[in-house]
Parts: sequence; structure tokens; C-alpha cells
Amino acid sequence: MNTQIDSTIIDRKHGSNVLPETEINKATETIKPSKGSFSRRSFLGKSLAAGAVTMGAGLLANTLLAKEGNEKEKGHLKKGDAAILRFLAAAEIIEADLWQQYNELAGIQDSEVPGGTGSPAYTAAVLVLDSDMDQYIHDNTDDEITHAAFINAFLVSKGADPVNLDQFRTLPSSQATGAQQIGRLTNLMQLTVDTSWWTRYRSDNKNPDLGDTFPQAIPGLSAGQFPAIPRNDGDLAPANHLQAIANTAGFHFGFIEQGGTSLYPSLAQRVDDVEVLRVLLSIGPTEAMHFQTWHDKAGNAPALTDPTNGLVFPDLNSPPFGGEEFQTNLIMPEPTVFLNRTFPIVSIVRPTETEGAAMGAVKALTADGLFIGQPPAFFTLLNQLAEEADAAK
Repeated sequence: MNTQIDSTIIDRKHGSNVLPETEINKATETIKPSKGSFSRRSFLGKSLAAGAVTMGAGLLANTLLAKEGNEKEKGHLKKGDAAILRFLAAAEIIEADLWQQYNELAGIQDSEVPGGTGSPAYTAAVLVLDSDMDQYIHDNTDDEITHAAFINAFLVSKGADPVNLDQFRTLPSSQATGAQQIGRLTNLMQLTVDTSWWTRYRSDNKNPDLGDTFPQAIPGLSAGQFPAIPRNDGDLAPANHLQAIANTAGFHFGFIEQGGTSLYPSLAQRVDDVEVLRVLLSIGPTEAMHFQTWHDKAGNAPALTDPTNGLVFPDLNSPPFGGEEFQTNLIMPEPTVFLNRTFPIVSIVRPTETEGAAMGAVKALTADGLFIGQPPAFFTLLNQLAEEADAAK
């Protein structure tokens, strides 16, 4: 059984086949990348020809190109739409990679999300935030795997290049019992977590789209580098150290999913084809569902100080915190200003500014520490994908 997430697994539940090389070559001829020192087409083509991509050929032929016997082929994508979908595919592959690491140690390992055997001590610490956290982690992981697989399959069905990042699965795994020892795309052991999303969603008079800034809910998390999973079995004690790791994960869950919640509506404003718009409008709300769940659970993180590094998780309901800006049970988006301060306040996702949305996501994930250890070629590819998505009109 292949326990590593392949970035283009198409149909886990109904079987999968390797797309023949002749079909791969045919699928990568339509959309031309921009010229530059780094050739995305060369990278993608070599990865595909090497057999790195697993495709459900029957699914592509019978589901995406035809419906109930109708053999009429769909039209090809415009350059901008393809660029947006490729960037989103890359983002979902990255999300699937990080969520798989969480699931291996604190989620449910089964045929839907294979890999790992669990860390009972870490799982128990995560369950402090909610008794169903293992199920929620599993389901979030499963969702991101399917998002990446679907977007790549949709790209191929339109004659466009899919995205494959397997070349960059080189970062080390946690050495804690329960984690697979495979190469990773993301690092969860040196995170600098921006927790301003917490106060941003509680403000009734500020909006990041209007240039406003917001205080950190957990100031220490944004000022250092901290593990969100145990690095090895030595991190399983003392108890408050392990709980601090679980608390970090809880706030990191919210950080990751609020980004997806904003990214889809931001990029949806730039697409041209109505079917591509339908894809973005259908996947985006599931990211908001994830965010709502993690927003709620992060508020249950117990107040404590990590005895090994001094990281403080304060009681957000008590001074000097407290009030609506920090109150833990205010998990609905507080109505705030939108488009123009002269309009009445309204409950919204924020930010949804479309200018520079993709590059903003790359910068946020990079600042988070997710890509510590990745080579320059990784950032070159990711930045190129973001630039092309942001250039779509």
C-alpha cells in the first residue's frame, strides 16, 4: 500500500490507474507557461513522464469529459483560469501534506487517510480542545486530499498541466512514535503562527482589505518558532510542554483554514469561465466550514506556560485580554466594515481583496515556517504559480 500522499491521486475510493505517457503528453500541450529561468512546463512534464502522477483514467474519460453517454468534449481553459486552478492545486497539495502529518499522530488512520499509527499521548493532549478532534482532523485531511485530486483532474480534463510537487517531498518527518518516516513538503516543527485572524474576525470596525491591522491572540506564537507536533518522543513530557504543542496545533489549524476561506473568494473574482467559477464557489465554502470548526476548538486551549521554552497561552477571557476582541465563544464573523466605511457593517469573510491574493497566501505560509528547509527551486515554482494566478484578468 502506498502510504505517501501523491499530489495527483484522483479516485481513492474507486481505484486508480497510471495515465499513459501518450495521454500525459497530449494533456500538457495546450497551456503555455511564461518564459523564465525556471521552466514549470519542463518540471511538470518530467515529473509526469517519470510516472509520479497517478490518474483515474476511467474517471477522467467517463465523468469529466462525458456525462451519461454524451461524448461532447469540454472546451479548453483560458490561460488565466488555468493559472488560478494550478495555484489552488498547489495550495491544496501543501495543505494535504501538513494535514496528513497531523492525522498520523492525532487523527484517525484508515483507508480514507492512510499512514501513521498515532501517538496516544499527543492525541490525548489534542483531545483536550474537543473530544472529537481526532475525527475532525481526519475529515479535514480527507477533504484537502480530494480538493487537490479534483482540481488536478479538472485541469487535465481541459488539456492543461496539473501540478506535481513530489520532487520537493524532502523535509524530515517527526521522529515521534506514530509518524511515517517519509519525505514531507511542509515543516510543522518550527512554526511561527500568526494568530491575528482571531481578533480580525471579532472586530466590528476594522477590515484587512481597508488596511487595518489586528493584535495577536497568542503573542508568543508569532514571536518564535514552536512545534505543533512532537518532534520526537522526548516532547511527550512534561505535561504542560506537550499540551503547549497541542495548543499550538489548535491555533495553527485556524490559521491554515482561514487562509483557504479567504483565498477562494479572492481568486474567484479573477476567473473567466463559469465552470471554473463553479469549482471555486463549491470548494471555497468547505474551507470556511473547516475554519469555523477550528475557530471554535482553539478557544478551548487551556491557559498555561510551556516550562521548556516559556511560551504562554493566556486566558483569553480575562484581563489584560478579555472583551469581544478576545472572547472565546464569539466564533461567528462579527459584522464589520466592507468595501467602504460609509456602508453599514456586515458579517463577511475577510480579507477578500483580489489584488495579490495568491502571492499574499504564499508569503503568509512562508512566514509561518511551513517551508523551512525547502530549496530555492521550490520557492521559484511556488512564486511563479502565484504570480500567474494574480495576473489573471
